[in-house]
Amino acid sequence: MPLGRELPQLLKQRLFYRGRKFDFEVNRLRLPNKSEGEWECIRHPGGALAVPITPEGKLVLVRQYRFAVGGRLLEFPAGTVEANEDPLDTVKREIEEETGYRAHKWQTLGEFFIAPGYSDEVIYAFLAQDLEKLETPPAQEEDEDIETVLLTPQELEKAILQGEPIDAKSISSFFLARNFLLGDKKDK
Repeated sequence: MPLGRELPQLLKQRLFYRGRKFDFEVNRLRLPNKSEGEWECIRHPGGALAVPITPEGKLVLVRQYRFAVGGRLLEFPAGTVEANEDPLDTVKREIEEETGYRAHKWQTLGEFFIAPGYSDEVIYAFLAQDLEKLETPPAQEEDEDIETVLLTPQELEKAILQGEPIDAKSISSFFLARNFLLGDKKDK
């Protein structure tokens, strides 16, 4: 926070909905200029995402049905961080459940807010390497409709630039990992 900048004052907080994955609240704030207003917020425990790359240089993604958009999106495997869970443990579980791969080498790519205009959800992104295909992948959860997709980094970048339905957390994480994935090839 820049020095001398006062934060808004919380006057009232109302929880409207407590859900399985997030809560919805409305907050009444007084701004430093003394005006007041209400701001809605989705409170989310955060998510963890893997950018998995096979020894052959293919990215492992999933095409998943998303009710809110009424269709399937191309995404990197990810999941909600459970209470008191390390984000790396979350993503290790999710990559196995969603793709049937296990990673033996992990690198932190960073973290970012997904939609700070209305949510506090943060995504913890990791590069997953030294992948092994599981002989017997875990069963998918009942409420998931997931297909595993393998693409080269160049194919994924082309899909992003052509407007294929891909979620923002996957695009952001791809660009966090881009220099590693494409190396000297990115300018060719």
